[in-house]
Amino acid sequence: MTAKEIFGQIRKKKSFLCTGLDSDIGKLPECMLSEPDPVYSFNKAIIDATVDCTVAYKPNLAFYESNGEKGWLSLRKTVEYVRKNYPDVFLIADAKRGDIGNTSEMYAKTFFETLDFDAVTLSPYMGKDTVEPFLNFSGKWSVLLALTSNLSANDFQYMDDGKGNYLFERVLEISKGWGNIDNTMYVVGATKTEMLARIRTVVPDHFLLVPGIGTQGGSLEDVVKYGMNSICGLLVNSSRAILYADKTEKFADAAANEAIKIQQQMCKYVLSVISLANVETLTTNL
Repeated sequence: MTAKEIFGQIRKKKSFLCTGLDSDIGKLPECMLSEPDPVYSFNKAIIDATVDCTVAYKPNLAFYESNGEKGWLSLRKTVEYVRKNYPDVFLIADAKRGDIGNTSEMYAKTFFETLDFDAVTLSPYMGKDTVEPFLNFSGKWSVLLALTSNLSANDFQYMDDGKGNYLFERVLEISKGWGNIDNTMYVVGATKTEMLARIRTVVPDHFLLVPGIGTQGGSLEDVVKYGMNSICGLLVNSSRAILYADKTEKFADAAANEAIKIQQQMCKYVLSVISLANVETLTTNL
């Protein structure tokens, strides 16, 4: 899937919502616990309820790996369900991998061949050879951590080189040459919107995966103001606000309502991008 094809889905759904499937078995509605595979059944219900508003789903691997073999089975079944029923949806493995080259080759096979994800989140801090094996898969994406929203991001990511440039900017500048806008995107926390303008000066055309709206308090308006580009260029993630909007048997309806609220906020921004894109196309053709 190319950047323009992702934008095609954004145009179609009038949304750039990524729904995070951080499905914690300890937080599932009680009605799900009698299911043979509670996490998979919960995911399936959430996906069916939100897919009209969702461009991408992002399972966080920690919530599956912590359940051992059962968790991996839930994850595999979730991916297979999306592939079979909603093949145009973009699937991101939130795995945050990053290791030496031959190990990265195995991780790349895991997520792109064995599990058939479209993308995987990666830490670029060990350098190019840790990311390159993922970039060798045609049509697949590497989602590199650029600027994260956790408090300890200040420990390293904001280190100044003495010339007013932060370490995360150096990471962006170097890593953008490893791939291209059709196989590389960056994670930028929604609580770091004051830095989005600086990030866009380095990577103006890349997609950004932006977690942190909703429960974490990030502002969608600010993310759009500083982060949107000519093909939107944003996948904004919401997890807990959608997944756990209700703890009763009506949890899927509540999740759908929450996704619709976000989609309705996003719609006006998507329409403005579409309008501008159409104007630019018309002008080019004159």
